[in-house]
Amino acid sequence: MCTFCHRHGEGRKWYLNAKNYAEDLLSDVRRRAFIAEFFSRPERLARDEHDLRRLDEAPAFVRRLVHWGAARRQRAYHWGQVVPIEDLARILEFAGSVTRLACICRHARGQRDARYCYGISVRPDGGEMRRILLSLDGSLFSGPDPAGLETLAKEEALTQFRAHEREGLCHTVWTFVTPFIGGICSCDRADCMAMRATVTHGYPVMFRAEYVAAVDAGLCAGCRGCMRVCPFGAISFAAARRKAEIDPRRCYGCGACRAGCPKDAIALHDRAGVAVAKNLW
Repeated sequence: MCTFCHRHGEGRKWYLNAKNYAEDLLSDVRRRAFIAEFFSRPERLARDEHDLRRLDEAPAFVRRLVHWGAARRQRAYHWGQVVPIEDLARILEFAGSVTRLACICRHARGQRDARYCYGISVRPDGGEMRRILLSLDGSLFSGPDPAGLETLAKEEALTQFRAHEREGLCHTVWTFVTPFIGGICSCDRADCMAMRATVTHGYPVMFRAEYVAAVDAGLCAGCRGCMRVCPFGAISFAAARRKAEIDPRRCYGCGACRAGCPKDAIALHDRAGVAVAKNLW
């Protein structure tokens, strides 16, 4: 996202700036309180979605006004961006530890131990983020580990991300009082509150990736494997030509479609170089 990259990226992609994962950002009392509040009350997500459904019924000008004001506030606190597996691997290069935990969105929908969220720290022991989570008194962190948190080797985490991608999940990084990035999630529209808010309700909670996917028609076998895993409905099929096509205006650049392609016919391109998508975030 160009705004975040200029403000928080020092000329690079903002989520590849190690400073945005720094432990000293967790000395901020406001940020620590926000994290504790966020993870202590998964039930509020169901209430938030109920409010969004009600807002869908409001006049268009009301929806636009509420979305604009709420999105501005959201960017300052909890905001995400889609990232492909290559960029996740680069994030893991400077991560000191990875902690897997239950997904708060799925928990709110009754899936108590669906572990699709990963805390990232530059500290090898999980750092302050892990200590904040362990200090909470709630059911979110129940599971096979007594504390409900699992420490993964970076290679193991990357293997997990690849497996999630084959399921059609997209990877996202998340701030906890911007610009601090505290976690990576693997999202799908059926369970992820942020994705439903953004794609279904038009309430922007996460940015599209810095990339857009495209199909090489010469390599495409027409198997439609990419269509089955695209979480954003960006892929169509030309029956006469037996080829898949990706609409760059709908594509979020997650790269999950590549995992469903046996011919390696899909590649990611920089969003800035795709005229119809370069300003879509």
